[in-house]
Amino acid sequence: MTYSPAEMMAVVAARELRDGEVVFVGIGLPNLACNLARATHAPRLLLIYESGAVGAEPERLPVSIGDPSLVTGSLMVSGMADVFQCLLQNGRIEVGFLGGAQIDRYGNINTTVVGDYARPTVRLPGSGGAAEIAIHARRTVAISRLSRRAFPEAVDFITSPGHRMRGRGRRELGMPGAGPVKVVTDKGVLEVEPDSGELLLSALYPGVALEEVRAGVGWPLRCRAALDTIDPPTARELHLLREVLDPQRLFLKA
Repeated sequence: MTYSPAEMMAVVAARELRDGEVVFVGIGLPNLACNLARATHAPRLLLIYESGAVGAEPERLPVSIGDPSLVTGSLMVSGMADVFQCLLQNGRIEVGFLGGAQIDRYGNINTTVVGDYARPTVRLPGSGGAAEIAIHARRTVAISRLSRRAFPEAVDFITSPGHRMRGRGRRELGMPGAGPVKVVTDKGVLEVEPDSGELLLSALYPGVALEEVRAGVGWPLRCRAALDTIDPPTARELHLLREVLDPQRLFLKA
């Protein structure tokens, strides 16, 4: 069965989640992945949104963090300060999902500017809660399509800290969470090496060659000794994505 890169990314990200985990999730492919996980192997997944919806079970896929559908079936709807202070900064978020315009060699994520901060080529939406998620979530999973522009050796601006920032590590800077431990791309999965803090290739998708992945990053990408193989989406996963979760292709666009 054929499938798109976006569908593969959503499926791989969904498989990263375990039943019963507490997940701080944003809109887009991370949200799609969380809802797919809940519909398959993780029915007790607890989703928390930046807007204050806790334990949301929307009847349709929300299009923004302010979408009224998030209130449907929620355990609680609180202020943003409560979500960040009582849940995230209190160490209760097990998984954070992030995307970014740039992700570098050490897992630093940029959603602020491309180019010089004072005179940027592109000004991006900014952090929102992304900096706090990368610092406080027990582990963070990032999702992004591979390209040298999106994966430079060093990001233009560190919005969400990874594992090394200008020569200093997370623990040295007092960050409690594990940071971005995996990056799900459209060609394979990158995983952090604990000792160096560097992202390594840990798995390839079916039909993807190693050199295709290396061509999409801006540094000499190293690989784990034995690369994992990842199964393609199942018929059930594709049915759920296409017919149940995102039938209008809001997030599964080519």
